[in-house]
Formats: sequence, structure tokens, C-alpha cells
Amino acid sequence: MAAKIPILRGEVTDLMAIIRTLRGPDGCLWDKKQTQTDIGHYLLEEAYEVIDAIADGDAEHLQEELGDLLFQILFLAVMGEEKNAFFLSDIISAASEKMIRRHPHVFADTVVKDVEDIRNNWVHIKETIEKKPVNPKGFLGKYPLALPALSRAQRITERASQVGFDWKQAGDVIDKIQEELTELKEALSRQQQEQIEEEIGDLLFSVVNLCRFVRLDAEQSLKKTITKFEKRFAHIENTLATQHKTLLDTSPEEMNRLWDEAKGKEGEQK
Repeated sequence: MAAKIPILRGEVTDLMAIIRTLRGPDGCLWDKKQTQTDIGHYLLEEAYEVIDAIADGDAEHLQEELGDLLFQILFLAVMGEEKNAFFLSDIISAASEKMIRRHPHVFADTVVKDVEDIRNNWVHIKETIEKKPVNPKGFLGKYPLALPALSRAQRITERASQVGFDWKQAGDVIDKIQEELTELKEALSRQQQEQIEEEIGDLLFSVVNLCRFVRLDAEQSLKKTITKFEKRFAHIENTLATQHKTLLDTSPEEMNRLWDEAKGKEGEQK
């Protein structure tokens, strides 16, 4: 028996109608005052929440976050139609045409041998047919400024490594990190704020390179550490609460002891 495919029956149209009502004369004051820039910020936040939901592996959570992301996309579509600039049908048609055009090995007679051929065709189509330079800012290309800095740094250095502009081994990157640490210490001793900022940036950039060398995603690595910090700090706070104490009532030494206690419990769970 063939798999059952759910059919959309006006759900998108219904959601668009809801957004139009929210933006309408009798709608919500908050929704009516939103700008494209505002929605752009929310869109980015929702995209990150989708990524978190994927990492959680919870289908229900992912469904909810995809709905929130879709809402922001449709909100922008409604804003476009309000200005008579574009409509949802234009967005969908353009996306469909682009995907068909960029996959001639699926929708036409182009023959490809491997993924590299597919990528080369994609670049050729963008540059020659669509007249869109793949790398408008030189070999490194152009990555969105809104991309998290760690991710952007990793993508740029990956690109540079493709032409051999790279270290030979991870140990070389560790040496570079040590060098940047030394330079940071010197800047701190001189109390030169601008130089301190520069050296910290250099240090972070070098650590991103190390992540790339050991095949780890710098952004995800930092996210995991942040989550670990939050859990350990919550242990401190919760333990103090059972003692009817607050963080302000507690010495740094006691907080460090509880931190080590939380760390120890993590080791027992592994």
C-alpha cells in the first residue's frame, strides 16, 4: 500500500487570512506596528528554535517551531501584498522555477556523475543563466552578516582552506592559540581596550579554526557548553533554595563547591 500523503486544504490560506486580520483596522495594535525589519529579527530567532528542536529529536516540538517559522514567513508575504510589491503566489512560483532550473539532472536531460558535478552545474546556472555571481566578494564569497560569528568564521576559513591557505595539522593551530593568548596578556598588561578587543577576536578566530581541524562545529560546541553551564548554575541555585538561601547570601567558595558537586553528578551519569 502506498504511503498516505496529507493534503493541504486551505491551511496556508487560512493562516494568511489570520495575519491579514491581525494587520487590519480591527486587528492587533502590536501586529499592525511591525515592520519588515522587526519580522526579520523574529524570523531569525524562530529559525534558531527550529534548529534546537531538530537537535532535541522531538517531532511535536519541531512541528510547533516550524509553524512559528512559517508564520513569520507568511507575515512577510502579507506585508509584501500590502505594498503591492509581491504576493505569496509569486514567492512560490519563483521558488519552484528556480529549483527546476537548478536541477536539470532531475527535471531535464543533463547527465551528472557525482555530487561535484551537481554542484558545478548549480554554480554554472547561477552565474551564466541567472547572472548571479556565486562569490560577489572574491573567493571567500559573501556570508550573511546576521549569521552567528562563530559559524561565519568557520565557513570563511573552510573556504580559504580549499586553496591551501591553512595550517598543516591541529597542533599548528594550538600553537597559534598559544601565540594569541600571549598577545592578549600583553594587551591586558598595557590596558589598551582597543587592542584587547582585537586580540580576543584573534583568539576566538583561532579557536574556531581548531574546531574545524578536529571536525567539530564551533557554534554547536559553544551551545553545548552554555547548556552545561546553565545546568550547573541551576544546581547551585536549586540547592541553595532548599537551604532557604539565595545567590546573594552565598560566598563564591560555597558556589564553587556546589559547582563541583554538579560536575561530579554529571560524571556519575556518564
